[in-house]
Amino acid sequence: MNLIREAVDLLLPHNCCVCGRFPDADGHVPFEVPENFHICFDCLSELVPGAVDSRFYPCLTDPFEGDPIPSLLLYLPFPYKGFFEKAVPAMKFNSHPELAVFSGTVLGSLMKKDGVTADLVVPVPLSASRLKERGYNQAALIASQAAAICGIPCLENVLVRTRDTLRQTEIYDNAHRSMNVNGAFKADPSFVAEGLKVIVIDDVATTGNTLHEAAAALYEAGAAEVLCCALAGNRALPDAESL
Repeated sequence: MNLIREAVDLLLPHNCCVCGRFPDADGHVPFEVPENFHICFDCLSELVPGAVDSRFYPCLTDPFEGDPIPSLLLYLPFPYKGFFEKAVPAMKFNSHPELAVFSGTVLGSLMKKDGVTADLVVPVPLSASRLKERGYNQAALIASQAAAICGIPCLENVLVRTRDTLRQTEIYDNAHRSMNVNGAFKADPSFVAEGLKVIVIDDVATTGNTLHEAAAALYEAGAAEVLCCALAGNRALPDAESL
């Protein structure tokens, strides 16, 4: 069966799911990837993480007085440019869930290498309407795959959205971004978090407000420690402006 698939792929090459171009002869990915996942060498070559000593940041870019979790940290291994600047919109808006699975593989591999561990991994949830529209939660696919590589349990339904919110990328003022997601999450009442270290995962971090609110809900449920994590974000770029 693999021989047949390889022959078909050779005769009828697939577009790269990131940039949309046909891969050239050197576009083979030299490691295991999800089924029906196709990526060109040019996009793969852009998949370069930030320096090892520059992958942890304060969660919020705009800290506020009275924050109940001011020491909340964000693990952010990639800058939002190159590969992820194209890949994140593709996985969110162009029906490429396999790209989220691949991204989770990359994230999990780096987490494991960097010694990032916990008792539980939890993805940031989508609203019911956005989940129905998209058909999947890209953060849940990323989190599940990353957790599997790290050997950490992943529970998708721990956090729920209490209300619909605007897309954070549609809001350019930090204060309004914070207000948009304020109190937007709660933990399932049946979830027992006492004494647990939890990693909460999203695809992209900009101001950090979404992850901060998700972490606050986990602390309210009794978590002992929460670490925020995202694939990519603007803080890995020294001269970046808000995305």
